[in-house]
Amino acid sequence: MKPIFRGLLATLFAALLLAGCSVQQQAPEVVDRAPAGDPGQLLGEAEHQSAARAAQTRLEAARIFARQGRRERAYDITDGLDENSLASNNRVRWAVLHSQLARALDHPRAVKRATDILDDELAMSAGQQRELIRRRQWAREALDQPDPKSFRMPAIDGKSISRIAVFLPESGPLSSVAATLKSAMQTHRQQTGSNAELRFFDSAGASLDELYQRANAMNAQVVIGPLQKDRVTRLEQRDSVPLPTLALNYGKNDHNQAGRLFQYGLSAEDEARQAAGRALHDGHRGVAVMVPDNDWGARVGEAFIQALQEQGGRVTRAVRYTPDGNPARAVQRALSVRGERARLGDTDALFLLAVPKYARQVPPLLDYYYATQLPVYATSHLYEGGEQPRLDKDLDGIDFVDIPWQIPDAAAGGEEALPFYSSYQALRGEADATMFRLLAMGVDAYEIGTGLADIASLQDFQGATGRLSLTRDGRIYRDLPWAEFHNGTPGAILSSGMTDAQPDNE
Repeated sequence: MKPIFRGLLATLFAALLLAGCSVQQQAPEVVDRAPAGDPGQLLGEAEHQSAARAAQTRLEAARIFARQGRRERAYDITDGLDENSLASNNRVRWAVLHSQLARALDHPRAVKRATDILDDELAMSAGQQRELIRRRQWAREALDQPDPKSFRMPAIDGKSISRIAVFLPESGPLSSVAATLKSAMQTHRQQTGSNAELRFFDSAGASLDELYQRANAMNAQVVIGPLQKDRVTRLEQRDSVPLPTLALNYGKNDHNQAGRLFQYGLSAEDEARQAAGRALHDGHRGVAVMVPDNDWGARVGEAFIQALQEQGGRVTRAVRYTPDGNPARAVQRALSVRGERARLGDTDALFLLAVPKYARQVPPLLDYYYATQLPVYATSHLYEGGEQPRLDKDLDGIDFVDIPWQIPDAAAGGEEALPFYSSYQALRGEADATMFRLLAMGVDAYEIGTGLADIASLQDFQGATGRLSLTRDGRIYRDLPWAEFHNGTPGAILSSGMTDAQPDNE
């Protein structure tokens, strides 16, 4: 071999060797790699694989989408993965990818979920660990989540909760709600084999101080309740409450200032905020809003509008409708109908807060006014709970948020992967569909109440009513799965794109 060629080969070999060393020393993040393969084909293959293998295949598809710059598509896949189905090394890869995508798309709760693997002490590189720690800190700051140590309660910290006092009204307008919650707590206690004593006190005819005196008399460690919003409002104005307390509603104040007071409930405002985030995630910036012309509609509508605007969206039309009225007038106003055709302009989505009877009338009106393709986002209130395909057929295509127990086919893992599955089975058969969300709330209330001795366990807690997390002032936030109506039945979302209000009866 001629010397000149030997020299060239030696130079080439040295360059390749140095490149290899460089790759080893500075391994790129998962997003920066260039895996081969067709992501669509991989997703198709995953449909016919075991759960563990399918999760790994979907992760590979997400990596390819991310490499192609299709972050939203990649995020949808990683967000839907059950990371616990992955082997340890792939869980780390999932966490790095999902947290990076979620951070780029400004989804702090998803970042928090991904970075929670840091608590599992999985093997990972120092660089991966530093990056996940940095992202978790960002998520905590974005979510206003507390350090669990700030809620430390020495009287129960680390102890087993064995005595719980429950404040619920036995008469009055909330008595049926209270009875449902009570039934759920009792059933869940039996299903889990818990030894915790539950003692119920009628809160309808007693003051808060009297109720706490009775709880102290039984040596209760924790209180669950009260349920009435006005009573929770009075409690959150105190400096502290006599015993660690999980209120079953949210007070009216901007912040809860009472030490040892936690608040949990089925907040429609939380659902509206998530609807705003989903619409923006799907690329819709201009959203029309339809809410009932009452206090509930005003509160929920305000929550949606504020969340939308804070994230860069805008409200194109805000309509307060008469719940018992004809929806045609409200739809005409929301869509700026002229003649018989919608003039959408910069409106590219609709937020709908409505109960089933009203909600079922809206999509046919969208069709009539030539707005068939307008995406509609809604809260859980448009779904009664029981499958009624004939009645709900008109809701086809609407995306809505609901608790995992209510939409198991859309929740991650399906029915058998639901939190507290044995209690779900026990309560599902005997439940009135319209009260099933309250039964799920009762189950989670029991779990949260017994978990107050370990506050860290309540961060990113997988409950029957959603993924729960704690904010700095003791209020518990729910993150819910999404579903879409197909042939009148809620199921997984198959595709995603992800003014002052005025009454319509002026």
